[in-house]
Amino acid sequence: MKVLVSDNLGDVGIKMFQDEPGIEVDVKTGLAPDELKGIIGDYHALVIRSATKVTEELLEAANSLKVVGRAGIGLDNVDISAATKRGVVVMNTPTGNVVTTAEHTIAMMMALTRNIPWGTTTLKQGLWEKKKLQGREVFNKVLGVIGFGKIGSIVADRARGLKMQVIVHDSFVTPEQIEKAGFEPVSLDDLYRRSDFITLHVPKLKETVGLLNRAAFEKMKDGVMIINCARGGIVDESDLNDALRSGKVAGAALDVFETEPPGACPLFEVDRVICTPHLGASTLEAQTNVAVQVAEQIIAYLKEGTVINAVNVPAVSGELLEKMGPLLTLSDRMGCLLAQLATGPVKEVVIEYAGDFQDLDLSPVTTAVLKGLLTPMIKDDVNFVNAEVLAKERGIKVTETTVAETDEYINLITVRAHYDNGKSKVAGTIFGQKDPRVVNINNFRLELHPQGRFILIHNHDKPGAIGSIGTLLGAHNINISKMRVGQEQGGDKTMIFLRTDDAIPDDIMAKLADLPLIISVRAFEL
Repeated sequence: MKVLVSDNLGDVGIKMFQDEPGIEVDVKTGLAPDELKGIIGDYHALVIRSATKVTEELLEAANSLKVVGRAGIGLDNVDISAATKRGVVVMNTPTGNVVTTAEHTIAMMMALTRNIPWGTTTLKQGLWEKKKLQGREVFNKVLGVIGFGKIGSIVADRARGLKMQVIVHDSFVTPEQIEKAGFEPVSLDDLYRRSDFITLHVPKLKETVGLLNRAAFEKMKDGVMIINCARGGIVDESDLNDALRSGKVAGAALDVFETEPPGACPLFEVDRVICTPHLGASTLEAQTNVAVQVAEQIIAYLKEGTVINAVNVPAVSGELLEKMGPLLTLSDRMGCLLAQLATGPVKEVVIEYAGDFQDLDLSPVTTAVLKGLLTPMIKDDVNFVNAEVLAKERGIKVTETTVAETDEYINLITVRAHYDNGKSKVAGTIFGQKDPRVVNINNFRLELHPQGRFILIHNHDKPGAIGSIGTLLGAHNINISKMRVGQEQGGDKTMIFLRTDDAIPDDIMAKLADLPLIISVRAFEL
């Protein structure tokens, strides 16, 4: 078996490959996309970090490729959908650098509040700026932590050790779980209002891009300090630039940027900004950890078929995977849809299996539901191995029931998510042998392929509703590529599934929501 390491990997990981009988490893870093495409067909495994882009085009040329291993967490540079279609397992190492990133966050906060970079620079210039560089203590100050996953929870714990007052916001973690860890859960607006320092630890999702923007800064204390060691783009750099220049924000510490490398960035011209070139995971210990983990995982898969930390494949045999593949895809997407339907942290998931599942072990299907549910919340941190553990950590109760028969389908999976202010339901089945379909959403009979980007419109079932939607979109040159209408069981409303050639801009979404017969309009991405 041949392994290609295309990005920098710790020597310990390379040596593990070299010492493993039956494994041949080549280290070829810095390859241009065409160069990598030209040789990838010879390899069974590809080891990457963030530089290599595993695109659909590259995967098409990878005739022998079985597995891609990321030495780290983020998989923004991997087309996971294309890999899954080609049967390529995608793995990451989600625990190897969490402590390192959390420590970097604390280091950035301390350097910012005590003016350490400027003190170093001015002193080396022969200046003695003691009065000018007066700093602030962090003792008894309020630290607002946005995102309470692995890294955010460690940052909160370290800050507690510094005797800071720590408040936490996470839309996907119940207040009870945050309180159980010893911290105060707050709304996002309350966090903005009270915090002296704000640190970000959320994944880069559609909902989190530009999370800290002009409107958010206006809600914050005068003189707040911002730390971002999560992902570039979560902070709107233009709005941060304005907030710094106006004095609303007293300082910012950035390890990540909208574009990396950022090149000539206006923020670099602003006093009170310190920055590092994405060093959150760059310690000897972390790089050793992820190198060892990715090597162990790939060797185990190539030699034994053992799947560890895969984001697109559960730990089952190849034969069983072939049988269950469509069910796993369906369940994963149903979980993802439920997460986007929820209007608060999910507290309980109830999964009902009805009909003939041919005596299959359905535990991987339950895992797929949980993985899909958690993916919009924590993205790259969740996989088929840890989904159940992460659900438990978040206080999500999981219940499974089985029913021998179903009225309309050979088999039917129904998943219900319960949260404080309501519940949501999604049901799905397999058409034919391999075609996953959602057939019911919140008691609306609605058939759809659970993939891609679409909108759901909840409306009154009266003449003119559909016409008004088509007229509005047509007036803005937005073409409808697919539409399905589902009626409410025992009600007088309908739900419309709508897919368009191009994404519908926010202002047009708002106009749709204002149409007379429309109750709500929501965008989804699976």
